[in-house]
Amino acid sequence: MLRYSYLWQREYLRGQDEGVKDRPCAVILVTTTDDGDEVVTVLPITHTPPSNPDNVVEIPPATKRRLGMDDERSWVVLTEANRFAWPGPDLRPLHADDAASVAYGLLPHALMETIRLKFISLLKRRRSAVLRRTE
Repeated sequence: MLRYSYLWQREYLRGQDEGVKDRPCAVILVTTTDDGDEVVTVLPITHTPPSNPDNVVEIPPATKRRLGMDDERSWVVLTEANRFAWPGPDLRPLHADDAASVAYGLLPHALMETIRLKFISLLKRRRSAVLRRTE
């Protein structure tokens, strides 16, 4: 997981090209272009309770504590993603005095597998979208 200025699809459709809030995001995919550049796909994490529980995966409280996150309930949103060239200008530090501190840590394998499978299922059914961010 990393801290990132996530651009929601609704913000993009209003003409924005920058996210309005830095938030934790789950890294769902890292690929390498033919030129050797890494491209990262992230899913946003929110405190907003889901309207459809099939479109999210909740992060367990113990995992949130281990990663140093707050105590509020949080969900990984599966209906949209941002894709950007690594490292990208929208990464945000967790600690103001350490610009390199963009990562919270790793989500447990079983949780990531649940997120991955549900995200792929939504993509196949065209119920999820990936927004390519500018560099």
